Amino acid sequence: METTAEREKRYTEEGTLYLCATPIGNLGDMSPRIRETLSEVDLIAAEDTRNSRKLLNHFEIHTPMTSYHEYNKTEKAYDLIAQMKRGKSIALITDAGTPAISDPGEVLVALCHEAGIRVTSLPGPAACITALTLSGLSTRRFVFEGFLPDDKKERREILEDLRTEKRTIILYAAPHDLCRILQLLSDTLGNRRITLCRELTKKFETVIPTDLAGAMERYETEQPRGEYVLVIEGKSPRQIREEQTAAYDGMDISEHVKSYERRGMDRKEAMKQAARDRGISKRDVYRMLLEDDESAEK
Repeated sequence: METTAEREKRYTEEGTLYLCATPIGNLGDMSPRIRETLSEVDLIAAEDTRNSRKLLNHFEIHTPMTSYHEYNKTEKAYDLIAQMKRGKSIALITDAGTPAISDPGEVLVALCHEAGIRVTSLPGPAACITALTLSGLSTRRFVFEGFLPDDKKERREILEDLRTEKRTIILYAAPHDLCRILQLLSDTLGNRRITLCRELTKKFETVIPTDLAGAMERYETEQPRGEYVLVIEGKSPRQIREEQTAAYDGMDISEHVKSYERRGMDRKEAMKQAARDRGISKRDVYRMLLEDDESAEK
């Protein structure tokens, strides 16, 4: 196993990967530390070099660039790692925001760790976190899904998982896809509270707290513009209990308990689980079973 001293020695001989967050709209959010790092590294790997060149020119940064994107993320990662093995320092930037979040940079980071290359992150803007803090919804626990996949089966599986998700949900949506995604969310989740965010940190920043029904109605007449971050209310424990109770309302209590016994539970545990499903006490289950037995005897 490599010792700490050996690791530090290797790090001084090899390069480092710097994950540099760039503004998601307002250029004033570019930190001095990131500007300095981008000026001093040997190479900048950018998702779109033409787009990033405008940003770098604005800050008079003239470091050489190379493209690193979805379609070359694995092959190019090995090339960048080879350069860092030879002592080069490389900065990774995305079109906007923090690299490796819903971004091919996650592949490069994973491969750097495998290769023993030092990785450090220079924090800054991230659209998902900015939108979450603006949403007015719970920020204590949340789940980030990025863009929903194009594959119908995979998308359906993700939406089904989100149907019972208790945490606040964050999604990205392109303007041409917004109405379809809102409809899919409504069909799967029901009418939840949602905050739609666009043009974050820019002059015309827009934050729309509403619900899914209101959002769909709004975009029947309004053309979606710009990339959206959707922050959606998680399902409350009360809603889950109500749905569970409704699902078992039509089932006989004896059959409900027996269904768990058939799965291998003893009667006591089966009664406990049936009580949890229905949001009632075990004593209530016992009483209902007695009533059913008495009815059967008559």
